[in-house]
Amino acid sequence: MSPQPAGAAAAPVPILAFDEIDSTNAEARRRAEAGEGGPLWITALEQTAGHGRRGRAWETGRGNLAATLLMLTDKPPVEAAQISFVAALAVADMARAYIRPELIRLKWPNDVMVDGRKVCGVLVESGRRADGALWLATGIGVNLAKAPIAPERPATAFAEHMAGPPPAPRQALDQLAAAFGGWLGVWDAQGFAPLAEAWTQRAHGLGSACTARLGAETVEGVAEGLDVDGALRLRLANGSIRRITAGDVFFEDLR
Repeated sequence: MSPQPAGAAAAPVPILAFDEIDSTNAEARRRAEAGEGGPLWITALEQTAGHGRRGRAWETGRGNLAATLLMLTDKPPVEAAQISFVAALAVADMARAYIRPELIRLKWPNDVMVDGRKVCGVLVESGRRADGALWLATGIGVNLAKAPIAPERPATAFAEHMAGPPPAPRQALDQLAAAFGGWLGVWDAQGFAPLAEAWTQRAHGLGSACTARLGAETVEGVAEGLDVDGALRLRLANGSIRRITAGDVFFEDLR
């Protein structure tokens, strides 16, 4: 499924480009705390202090894409977190322009996988401005030219699955921003249901054994799909359902 237009096309979101920066998410936070609200894409050819979920370092070498969308939202924080699914679907759409679609899958909640390895990281951060408005910084890092070496989390890059050179970061961002805007329009107009349907069609591991690591707790079960709010439904050995709202999930064939 690709996003369907909901009325007139929105104006393109401005793009602020840096050659080098500590982190596009950090820059979005600085601007939000100074009173800006976007929408604004912030991108850099290189990050010196990129990071992912749980404070993990995220390497962004030259030739890869690092970008963050800063925006305001009227949605309550729990619902606003669903923007991570918007991001994953947008990256998957962008990837389909370069990589065979059957290789592209989504792993809960927002990992984009190519041939079983991670090609993209998404980090959503948020806060309140002084006027009470909720801001969202949706950071997206895509391995276009080269993947980091991470034995515990095997990664790949577009270049490994293309006959020719990968897209330049700005070209990829233009395509990503267009896809993101389309899915954002669907989410705003129709709610989470069409996003959940599209995500499920591309999901990896549904119906398979899954291990969820939730801080000090580890839960094992079978991944059944998304709940109405985006939580992962995990059926436990005793037949009960455990809702996973945050944490890391692992499938045996991706370890």
